[in-house]
Amino acid sequence: MSDGSGDDFERTIVFGESAIERIKAYRHPAYPRIYEVWYTYATCYNPLLNQAINDVLKKRGSLSEQDLDALYDMHLSASRFPTRYDEVGTKIREEVDHMVAMLDKARGSADEYSTTLDSINKTIEDADKDKIKAIVEMLMRATIDMRSTNGELEDQLITSREEMLKLHDKLEAIRAESLTDPLTLLSNRKFFDMALEKALSDGKPFSLLVTDIDHFKSFNDKYGHLTGDQVLRLVATAVKQNVKGQDIAARYGGEEFAIILPGTTLRPAVTVADHIRRAVMGKELVKRSTGENLGRVTISIGVASFHSNDNAATIIERADMCLYAAKRAGRNRVVCETDPEVQNTGANRVA
Repeated sequence: MSDGSGDDFERTIVFGESAIERIKAYRHPAYPRIYEVWYTYATCYNPLLNQAINDVLKKRGSLSEQDLDALYDMHLSASRFPTRYDEVGTKIREEVDHMVAMLDKARGSADEYSTTLDSINKTIEDADKDKIKAIVEMLMRATIDMRSTNGELEDQLITSREEMLKLHDKLEAIRAESLTDPLTLLSNRKFFDMALEKALSDGKPFSLLVTDIDHFKSFNDKYGHLTGDQVLRLVATAVKQNVKGQDIAARYGGEEFAIILPGTTLRPAVTVADHIRRAVMGKELVKRSTGENLGRVTISIGVASFHSNDNAATIIERADMCLYAAKRAGRNRVVCETDPEVQNTGANRVA
């Protein structure tokens, strides 16, 4: 896959070659899941996976196939998130219990110190010189004990705070992974649904783009799923290059993408959509296994803007109608909800 500069092609080839080199070096079978572990390691997109691999390599110098299976299940498998959330949640609860216990200990030490001072205060009123000396010594011992206890408590609280921060970062990383599509690295459908509900509840202007790759099924059937994955990543790259920081781009499902443009009305949203369409059309697709030039990919895009009475279903339905009006009108085009083509859209979808 190339876009003139060849950056995507060169970068991803380097990642792939690095994965293959490690598979050879450790004599692992080149199963897709093992390749995915090493490819992800090469990209550094998943720091928790990289740290886990580095820890095993540092400890044992190599990884077994069983190690990689376990790493895949922990860091890449779609089913990993509930378990990891539970694990981190349990550790956080343990740290909180530990901190509460330390505070109880500190409170007990303070109460004991206060009792000692009260006792000294009562005794000192009618004490002679020798008794005063003994009282002062007792007071100094109590003060030293209190200082020591407070020092230990401070060290323990600092350690617990650091552990809590680490657990928080880990939880945030797991959350980010759970809301990201692993193939395209765009947001996934779950995150899109949440973001759309938030945009609707805010009640501020925004537009929705729904994108579909033209003839993707026949293309996928003809050239295979690996090349189909290249196409999905190509479109994802074009989307990322043409949206702003506040915009939300997601893989909506299969070969469909959806983009939420906060603060953007219909006509500016159409302009953004056309930039994405042109960016995709401007990239050449090359089959990596053979170097065969497969030509150019095109996409169709439907655009709808927020209406005050919208819910998620209504705005998606309008954007969807626009998308399939674009398909019917010849594909490789952008259609918005005010365009005349939308009135002629039938119920059946076009690939």
